[in-house]
Amino acid sequence: MSHRALVTGGAGFIGSHLVDALLDQGREVLVIDDLSSGEAARVADGATLREIDIVDAAAVRVLVEEFRPEAVFHLAAQSSVVVSVKDPGLDCEVNVRGTLNVLEAAGAVGAPLVFTSTGGALYGDAAPRPTPEDWIPAPLSPYGASKWAAEAYVNTWSLSSGIPHAVLRLGNVYGPRQSPHGEAGVVAIFTGQMHEGRTPRLYGHGEPTRDYVYVADVVSALLAASGTRGTFNVATGQETSVAKIWEGLCTAAGVQAPAELADLRPGELQHSCLDPSRALSQLGWRAETGIEEGLNASYGALVAEIAAD
Repeated sequence: MSHRALVTGGAGFIGSHLVDALLDQGREVLVIDDLSSGEAARVADGATLREIDIVDAAAVRVLVEEFRPEAVFHLAAQSSVVVSVKDPGLDCEVNVRGTLNVLEAAGAVGAPLVFTSTGGALYGDAAPRPTPEDWIPAPLSPYGASKWAAEAYVNTWSLSSGIPHAVLRLGNVYGPRQSPHGEAGVVAIFTGQMHEGRTPRLYGHGEPTRDYVYVADVVSALLAASGTRGTFNVATGQETSVAKIWEGLCTAAGVQAPAELADLRPGELQHSCLDPSRALSQLGWRAETGIEEGLNASYGALVAEIAAD
């Protein structure tokens, strides 16, 4: 097992959980995060945090060459679909150029990289469900396009260098530490609105479906993929509607509350569900957390976090 691990975006929602897991394995962990959306307080005391923007290629290269990681997990990204529509140039700079910067730095020290891409925003509305990895992407937003472009660099660099880089196409990740602010992450957003007594807005009239995967399962997939080459869906293979998510959180909270219905926003999918069978056959990974269990665990943890702010 590699001892030194670098995590970009390690102060974020998924990244901070990954850092915890790496530390539990006894690894030395370095976190790169510009804290534009991450929080320094999320990074466990045992890890080292450097506040660096991945767009700064020179700074990334110097830090990586000093630390010389044996494994790199690249999670840092501009992840807002709405922001990508408003400013596709920024989205491209962070998600494509930033990924290339991290990829080249990792290659300079011979470290395998695991890149977190997107599933739903990549495949498009016409994809069969559950969608396999060999379906040709048709992203509806600049965010999806930027992730697809970044994937191409990861795969090309892996083939040309012989270093086993991996791409993980994530479903809709949810769980503790997810921000209740912004447009992404409906489990956290709905929990925050419920806690504040506000009425949630269900875009797409509550009908859109997503493949919701619990954050602890995503972390186990990241660890399983390190040192392998390939593209893998990380999801449950099951669809859940936005309305069902709200109902599940109401059940977890022991309340009944109304919701406001609204049209989908630009760039958003109607349906998404990913086929995770390749991850099972090649990585030995499967999602272990059902939606009811995950919603109950998420609601309790998120309410405690919101109350503590």
